[in-house]
Amino acid sequence: MANRRTIRKAAPALLLGLVSCLSAVSSAQVSSIGQKQMGPVNDKPSLLSKVTIEQHLNQQIPLNLPFVDETGKSITLGSYFGSKPAILALVYYNCPILCSEEMQGVTSALRMVHLTPGRDFNVIVVSIDPSEGPALAESKKVFYLKQYGKPETADGWHFLTGPQSSIDALTHAVGFGYVRIKGPDGKLDQFAHASAIQIVTPQGKLAQYYMGVEYSPKDLLLGLMEASSNKIGSPVQNILTYCYHYDPTTNTHSLVVARIVQIAGAFTVLLLGGFMLLGFKKDIGSNKKAGSR
Repeated sequence: MANRRTIRKAAPALLLGLVSCLSAVSSAQVSSIGQKQMGPVNDKPSLLSKVTIEQHLNQQIPLNLPFVDETGKSITLGSYFGSKPAILALVYYNCPILCSEEMQGVTSALRMVHLTPGRDFNVIVVSIDPSEGPALAESKKVFYLKQYGKPETADGWHFLTGPQSSIDALTHAVGFGYVRIKGPDGKLDQFAHASAIQIVTPQGKLAQYYMGVEYSPKDLLLGLMEASSNKIGSPVQNILTYCYHYDPTTNTHSLVVARIVQIAGAFTVLLLGGFMLLGFKKDIGSNKKAGSR
């Protein structure tokens, strides 16, 4: 009994110590909300001031912009509008981390949405890098369609590339601010940007923004259904996840590691709390039995 009392008295301090320890580990791995970056941040204030997502709800995107699809065919954005809404993702296909996280978030969420790409809506992915071409776009379509697991919906997935003029017009309409930056080789072949997807109505108006790299299937379903009726949503909290700089020696998996640390920390706290609660219940039961004798 004495040992149990000692454990009971010490448990709050032990739990507080563990939480503090986990918080310290997490703070070393994860930036605060809205401050996630990949790599060094010495020039963050000046650089990331241009990396923004401005929510231009009810803004008409220019449907006459020329692009090239993954087959090499010249198209305009209007080819995908008129009868159904769309999910729009602005990325670049050679992005080292964040864009793949974003697209995996889209495909994962859509697997749990009971609507069919091509029949009920379109997925339109547009590269912000004018140097990328149809061959790369096609490889990305093959990859994410496989991730989605429904090859019969291929006609609903569109991976586009295009000239700088079209990219500028589209990103301006969407409110997608980004900056070209140097990669590990010193070449200006990467981009600092934030992660977000947009729901667009059948008429090409921006109906809803979803921030980050993970998306609620329920929210996507609701957004698509409302957009199909030309309803415009409300602004969401502008918490941005940045793709800032890629360092292959230290940061290749930093976002994934950060999530693992957070999940493991929460699980450990819950597990310890469960053991403590079980011990307290046993103590109380023992005390009641002793008192009834």
